[in-house]
Amino acid sequence: MRAPKTWPVSDHFDGRRFHNPTLPTGFAPTFSSAMKMIFDKRSRWPDAVENASVPRLRAMCGTNDIAITFVNHATFLIQCKGLNILTDPIWSMRASPIQWLGPKRVREPGMAIDELPRIDLILISHNHYDHLDIGTLRCLQQKFSPVVLVAAGDGELVRSIGFTNVCEFDWWEELQIRPGCKVTFAPTQHFSARGIRDRQRSLWGSYLIQDGDRRVYFGGDGGYSTHFSDIRRRLGTPDVAMLGIGAYEPRWFMSPMHMNPAEAVQAHRDLGATQSIGMHHGTFQMSAEAIDRPLVDLAAAIRMAGIDETSFITLREGETRIYRAN
Repeated sequence: MRAPKTWPVSDHFDGRRFHNPTLPTGFAPTFSSAMKMIFDKRSRWPDAVENASVPRLRAMCGTNDIAITFVNHATFLIQCKGLNILTDPIWSMRASPIQWLGPKRVREPGMAIDELPRIDLILISHNHYDHLDIGTLRCLQQKFSPVVLVAAGDGELVRSIGFTNVCEFDWWEELQIRPGCKVTFAPTQHFSARGIRDRQRSLWGSYLIQDGDRRVYFGGDGGYSTHFSDIRRRLGTPDVAMLGIGAYEPRWFMSPMHMNPAEAVQAHRDLGATQSIGMHHGTFQMSAEAIDRPLVDLAAAIRMAGIDETSFITLREGETRIYRAN
């Protein structure tokens, strides 16, 4: 049996639990505050929303082009130079440890698992059920047996599914995927838990993929803080950044862990991203805002910031954006 990996004491790990150095108290929402948030007044989401029809990817990517397809929630298919990457994959009906209770999807994924190309690499930002979904991962393991990158403390869980090539990361650690291509695990401001006994026992984070001079940033899950500026300073400005814009109300509870659209626009500017794509909205109701509120608030935030509306976009489920090489 593999011995659990140990992590050095740092500004975000005290030897037992991880915490956020950007927050005075480290922050971990209490069970009672979570229950209050759940039972507070919420906007009613529809039971089901039909996905808009989008054209499937037909154009061939050039040698240095990057294709990004939005599947749903925080799941993207990133394709570059023959490398196929999935972020926080979830195809399950519910983001929950049980499939008869918990947040239920209102939209189908933009593509079926059977439509996926060979998957080489999976990036998992943290262990919450809407980002680390056992049912989906088990299916992907059986079909592709890809390499999986996870936050510190999540390796044992992912290996228990059957994955044999699992890499755990502390913040700022990196992995060379192939010559000229590396992935760096970067900070976010969030928390971890899959139950009441494992709170803060594993880390959370984001990923920056650098292939030659091209950079793609996947923001995972988190609130707004100085880490976006830190990432730009240490890793450079991304060509495209995927940033959360949903699950942000009520602010008294959500502010430390989820950005609202105005904060996402500021994160986009802090990163210096050429373009950002909004995610983490419109699939599972995890907060109080209406299903379409993130898109309305994002449009308002873009106008208020005075940036070009094409610099921060959203994609429909199944829609692909190709980033051509210069």
